[in-house]
Amino acid sequence: MATEIKNIWYNPATSAFEGRIDITRKGKAFRYPCAVEGPIDMSPDEVQARMAAQAKRMSDTDPAIFSHS
Repeated sequence: MATEIKNIWYNPATSAFEGRIDITRKGKAFRYPCAVEGPIDMSPDEVQARMAAQAKRMSDTDPAIFSHS
């Protein structure tokens, strides 16, 4: 599983860093929107680690719980 962090920005209205995390698993890419609350001077390494962990949790969610249209 490969993780790529893209487009991180700080949203002062929510006091959170927001961004997009791409995870590649078994040759397929999945994109996850992530948000990490914290001060604007939070360590970039901490922000990235928390975002990556959040995306990995979302990617590990059992697809059977999602609705289908």
